[in-house]
Amino acid sequence: MQISSRFTIAVHVLLCIGAFKDDYKITSDFLASSVNVNPVVIRRLLQQLKKAGLVNVKRGSGGADTERPLDQITLLDVYNAVECVEEGKLFHFHEDPNPCCPVGKNIHALLDVRLEEIQEAMEREMRSVSIQNIMDDAEKFIQV
Repeated sequence: MQISSRFTIAVHVLLCIGAFKDDYKITSDFLASSVNVNPVVIRRLLQQLKKAGLVNVKRGSGGADTERPLDQITLLDVYNAVECVEEGKLFHFHEDPNPCCPVGKNIHALLDVRLEEIQEAMEREMRSVSIQNIMDDAEKFIQV
């Protein structure tokens, strides 16, 4: 299992918006130059972030901004906005384990609770980190 790069790109985008919004018009081209991807990738991500209520995007070359202060946007908010994971379903079980096999017939009993606990722990940690926390850390490295 691997979380897609959409998540880290979305965090990158939010950090750029926070870092540069007072000095530059934040367009998909501007963001794409920082992330080093095609602007189409950024536009798709911005639409996902907009749908989740995390950013506001002005049509044309109006630019993007956050809908909420960065300290009110968590990594879990971003993850939920851009990852295509059905709620409560981070782990996907293989279909139709063999009911005649002692492992196959018990695999759900063996793993379901543990995997749910792992997902809850990940979400709890992601909920505890805001984009502002990362921005504060970035200020040690970034001269804006």
